[in-house]
Amino acid sequence: MSEQEETMDAPDSPDCATTVTAKKNGRTSLLDSGEDFEVLDEEDIDDDPPPLEDAGGGKGNTADESDERNADTDPGPSGQVEEWLDVLGNDQLKKKVLVAGQGRDSRPQKGQNVKTNLRTYLKDGTLVEEQTGVTFTLGDSDVIQALDLTVQLMEMGEKALIQTDAKYAYGTRGSLDPEVPPDAELSLEVELLGATDALDLELLPPAEKIALASHKRERGNIHYQRGDYAFAVNSYSVALQITESSSKVDISPEEENELMDVKVKCLNNMAASQLKLDHYDAALKSCVAALAHQPDNIKALFRMGKVLALQGEYSEAIQTLRKALKLEPSNKTIHAELSKLVKKNSEQRGAEQAMYKKMLGNPTNSTSSTQKHRAKTSWGLSWKWLFGATAVAIGGVALSVVIAARN
Repeated sequence: MSEQEETMDAPDSPDCATTVTAKKNGRTSLLDSGEDFEVLDEEDIDDDPPPLEDAGGGKGNTADESDERNADTDPGPSGQVEEWLDVLGNDQLKKKVLVAGQGRDSRPQKGQNVKTNLRTYLKDGTLVEEQTGVTFTLGDSDVIQALDLTVQLMEMGEKALIQTDAKYAYGTRGSLDPEVPPDAELSLEVELLGATDALDLELLPPAEKIALASHKRERGNIHYQRGDYAFAVNSYSVALQITESSSKVDISPEEENELMDVKVKCLNNMAASQLKLDHYDAALKSCVAALAHQPDNIKALFRMGKVLALQGEYSEAIQTLRKALKLEPSNKTIHAELSKLVKKNSEQRGAEQAMYKKMLGNPTNSTSSTQKHRAKTSWGLSWKWLFGATAVAIGGVALSVVIAARN
């Protein structure tokens, strides 16, 4: 895939910290390029996960650390081990209390910001990652689904062990940071430290609002890369709500432009995800909204052309893609898509004309026969008039001769 194709049509990259981490690990991802990853055609997407280093030994997975983990799972005097809770009823996401919390009334609510300590293990006990003070918003898809769903069932101060199928973790693609192989089942040790209400967006300083919206958008990009398009749409929707929220604090024109740029990126990325979900009407609406703010946005024009083509509106799709190509004549991706669409439109028109001829009984031949008949009839009438005129003239001459002879 060419470099130009990679930057044509997909969500933007995550923050620099993730990029630096990936580079330190000696590997890069599509998100590390600083540009969008390709979503034009299914055959253009590389479904193979990036190469991983041998994770057999894990990160410092020593005997002492294993003993420490076993000690952590052994509840103290204040806790009591409970049976496994099948969270979704499919035996793919389970939760067990290690240390009891402060009661059901202390459970966090969706939309609140929660703070946790987290340890992540592979199924064989290999430590993947240990984090303290991890903060995220419940229900915003900021973290893997397993964590988002189970923390809502935890009490304040509770420690729990979570076992999850890859479906609710990092899926078939795995992850580079943290380093998780494809289709990996995980065990999570979670401690819920606290929960606070979400920030008042109207009172949020513009710089913080831009940063928050960008963070939600970048999370959507990660979901998109893993093929979790529905979660990507959710993250982009949250980011859009932030960019569209009113503000009671002063905002400069530069900050307004930056916030608008984040909004258009979210709309473009949402359209890409909706295309993957075959939600064509929703994708078209996202493209129209992006173009309402930036009429010459090439990505929005390109996606809009694709949506219209998928809906069978070839003429409008061709017109839209030609506008995009006029803005960027050297773009090979637009050239290829436009050529393919023009050819398909020509074939469709040819098929329609053939169908019309068949329905009308070959009207072309009928018209030709009518014209020939009219020409023949007109020619016959001309000869009749000429013959009559000649006969009258000859009769006149003969009459003149007879009269002269009598005189």
